[in-house]
Amino acid sequence: MNTSATSFTPPPSPPSASSANLVSGAAMDTPIKLRAWSRHRVLIIASVAMMGVLGAAVWLSPALSALATSSQTLAADRIIISTATEGAFDDFIPLRGIATPLNSVFLDAVEGGRVEKKLVEDGAMVSVGQPLAVLSNSQLQLEVIRSESEVTNQLNNLRTIEIQLERNRVENERAINEINWQLKRNSQKARRDEKLAAIGFIAPAVSQDSQDEDVYWRNRLAITQKGQRTDEQLQATQVEQLRIATRQLQANLTLARANLDALIVKAPIAGRLTAFEINLGQSLNRGQRLGQIDSPEAAKLIVNIDEYYLSRVAVGQTASLELVGKTYPLTVRKLNPQVRNGQFEGELIFAGSQPKDLRRGQTLQARLALGDSSTALLIPNGAFLADSGGNFVFVLEGGNAAESATKRSVQLGRRNINFIEVISGLKPGERVITSSYAGLVDKNRLTISH
Repeated sequence: MNTSATSFTPPPSPPSASSANLVSGAAMDTPIKLRAWSRHRVLIIASVAMMGVLGAAVWLSPALSALATSSQTLAADRIIISTATEGAFDDFIPLRGIATPLNSVFLDAVEGGRVEKKLVEDGAMVSVGQPLAVLSNSQLQLEVIRSESEVTNQLNNLRTIEIQLERNRVENERAINEINWQLKRNSQKARRDEKLAAIGFIAPAVSQDSQDEDVYWRNRLAITQKGQRTDEQLQATQVEQLRIATRQLQANLTLARANLDALIVKAPIAGRLTAFEINLGQSLNRGQRLGQIDSPEAAKLIVNIDEYYLSRVAVGQTASLELVGKTYPLTVRKLNPQVRNGQFEGELIFAGSQPKDLRRGQTLQARLALGDSSTALLIPNGAFLADSGGNFVFVLEGGNAAESATKRSVQLGRRNINFIEVISGLKPGERVITSSYAGLVDKNRLTISH
């Protein structure tokens, strides 16, 4: 049998002492030498990549900035969330009024003078025409005496002219009567002489003389009547002028006497006298304020109304006042359309009975009705209105865990102290933020954190 020999490879010999210092793996870490053009290519690629990153950052920064400024996160406990609901809208506005007397009359000195007597004290109740004080003015008294003398002289002159006119009228009537008598006699004689001359009983010259004398008396009558009419017209004009002057003097005398009477200061109306602070012996000037009288019972309310309601408030509208559990009806009596500090002034008077013991300056709360009650979509009145101008609201979206609010344009209508009418932009049940929008006007979206 032929058998083949098996070859055997001996194991490698252990490392010799000369190779003990060699580092293991040195044969595998062989350094690779890069060529020069490869190093430049790596640097170019890295630079291009860096420029691209920087360009993208620059291009995205406005969008990221706008996104950051158009939204904001708010804590839920710092805002007020309300729900839009349908309900009855009472169209009224609350008014804060100050009670003032319905009628107030100022006391002014018609004529200056010295205070001789003070008959009442400040704060007293006075009646119409009651004397309050007595003044003295010697110069005014002399003027009254002088005016009386002038009027008396003028009246005497007028009486004298009237007497003279009456005498002239009587004399003219007597003269005319005499002329008429002579004219009648001469006319009869002229007719007789004319007949006698016709039959030759008298000479024609005698008849002619009679006719001439008749013509003379007729002309004299016409001239006398004309002179009488002229005299009467002239004297009537003179008398009328004197009468006008006399009436003027009498009016001046009446005014002077009234001014003299005004030295006794009297109450023009009944009421409470206030600010009456004059002293005996004090000299007062003409027109100087002496005090004021207020009507004791009738009162009115002076109110300031927001200019928003200027076109909706008119004279005659009704209002009401609740005081001590009782309602008192009021009526708008007067409006001053001049706007000051965003408000205009109105005056309310009581339509019936009024509260007792109202004090001047007392502050009262009233309600002014602007229209009838009607059904509308309502949201509570809040501070947001002043910031948004009534043009938008933030409407909530999402669940309680992750809520957000989006700005939405709305149209708001009437408003009162409690609610605002929503005309468009919201639906019943939607929730809106009704607290202040300070710092949120330029935001489009809000994130609510709980």
